Amino acid sequence: MNEQRIVVGYDGSLEARDAVDWAAAEAARTATPLRIVNAYQFAWPAAYYAGETEAIVAEAEEHAERTIAEIVEHVHEQYPAADVTGAAIHAAPAFALLDLAEHARLLVVGNRGAGGMANLLLGSVSQQVATHARVPVAVVRGRSKAAEGPVVVGVDGSASTEAALTLAFEAAVARGTEVIAIRAYTPPSPVAVPPGAAEAYEREALDASLAGWREKYPGVKVEALLAVGRPAQVLIGVSHTAQLVVVGSRGHGGFTGLLLGSVGQQLMHHAECPVLIAHQPKRA
Repeated sequence: MNEQRIVVGYDGSLEARDAVDWAAAEAARTATPLRIVNAYQFAWPAAYYAGETEAIVAEAEEHAERTIAEIVEHVHEQYPAADVTGAAIHAAPAFALLDLAEHARLLVVGNRGAGGMANLLLGSVSQQVATHARVPVAVVRGRSKAAEGPVVVGVDGSASTEAALTLAFEAAVARGTEVIAIRAYTPPSPVAVPPGAAEAYEREALDASLAGWREKYPGVKVEALLAVGRPAQVLIGVSHTAQLVVVGSRGHGGFTGLLLGSVGQQLMHHAECPVLIAHQPKRA
């Protein structure tokens, strides 16, 4: 059954609160139910030796329930149009989120959580979720509350390009903004390829990727940009003025068997706005 809801992870950190705010705004904007999840574990070995496991579990449960109640109340106050519920679950956070989002419309995480090493650019839970999810994943970072600017989408002609374009146009419609489709490439040696031939080829490929999208979304302004440079660096650059960057889960480069391509990985660590990764549903 497709529950068509938005699932967001919350652990009490500032980054997770930003993720909840972004998810709540998205839920209100798209009239989609929102489920806030606090998946918690305790790892205090001394508790086992002291025979205090039950008391610590009870304290952890109480803290998690209180944390969820507070954030649900916050969403009710700040986003009254959002249909929001919360759940505290005693489980490994990444596994719990992936399981709950199995049939969701969108899974949302912050760029860093409360646990682990605070100086990491991206938390391990966010990394695992963004890598292994079977539904689109939004990693909320940078200018998370940006309400102006285009929706930028990376276009490389790979199998996940269509999924990325679908999400980008839907996001643009919901936000009332434009789509900027960017194809980045590294020019070959002029000795091997005549000057201008590579640019003409790349432009034709970009136009082919966008064929039919303007007709499908006539109310969305579309700008097609061809850029010279590494795709990740180009998209990170434009993220400074975008309100959302959308990419496919895998591109043409690198190892095609990886669940998440290098462009998505770099954007998750360095983009200046939320990043939406267009995972494709697993085929039977």
